[in-house]
Amino acid sequence: MPIKIPDTLPAFETLVQEGVRVMTETLAIRQDIRPLQIGLLNLMPNKIKTELQMARLVGASPLQVELSLIRIGGHKAKNTSEDHLLSFYQTWEEVQHRKFDGFIITGAPIELLPYEDVTYWAEMQQILDWTETNVHSTMNVCWGAMAAIYHFHGVPKYELKEKAFGIYRHRNLKPSSIYLNGFSDNFEVPVSRWTEVRRADIEKSESLEILMESNEMGVCLVHEKRGRRLYMFNHVEYDSTSLSDEYFRDVDAGVPIKMPHNYFPHNDPALAPQNRWRSHAHLLFGNWINEIYQTTPFDVEEIGTDL
Repeated sequence: MPIKIPDTLPAFETLVQEGVRVMTETLAIRQDIRPLQIGLLNLMPNKIKTELQMARLVGASPLQVELSLIRIGGHKAKNTSEDHLLSFYQTWEEVQHRKFDGFIITGAPIELLPYEDVTYWAEMQQILDWTETNVHSTMNVCWGAMAAIYHFHGVPKYELKEKAFGIYRHRNLKPSSIYLNGFSDNFEVPVSRWTEVRRADIEKSESLEILMESNEMGVCLVHEKRGRRLYMFNHVEYDSTSLSDEYFRDVDAGVPIKMPHNYFPHNDPALAPQNRWRSHAHLLFGNWINEIYQTTPFDVEEIGTDL
């Protein structure tokens, strides 16, 4: 089954060209199928790039998915036009009455700020509390994952001496996990962050289970069974060129930045990087969506009533 997104969303044509099955809103209303309701709370400044990355992974599922784009109401995006936001996004206040089978909270380039200093932290706390009653399963990514695990479990973040930046090998710690079905014993994942969470803090909570970890970069993916939450601290959703875009942006701006680790062929920035994580990104999101499908109530309005 295809993913249902607005016909005029910029990601639409790109997804079609990549072979992702996309359904128009016109065709979707003629099908007597209950699509999975997935919300994407997009906190990134360049929302168009992020919505494409997430839609690509969500749209690879054989299940019909309806993706709703959501933003923080009181925060103005720096790199996305107001026309795009008005055309394709709803604020959280506008959707808080709804129930979602799945909900994705993205990263945001505010890692070095204390959570309480983030201008929309109060709204983030409201949203995170709301997911407990209105969302069946949540995928929290990068800063979104750090914010969520701090909010629910008090797990702190720690500033790194230098940016964790590049492609790093990770270990599959729980091959029996439904979320790691089909995963290799070790695999590569893009990393781009200035902070980290630590195993010792996570292990203080009995409800948290570490699924992926790197010897160099630490914890990558954590599962919380009771709340059906996943915390992904790195960027499996990244495009092939995402790290190079970040690298050249900083180089051009004169910002000190090391070349991303294990990324450019022969460490030559003139050579195009190869994507070595795409298959595992699709596996993770496919497993997540399949688990949602297997466990979510048939009546979407019953979500949250079993807690």
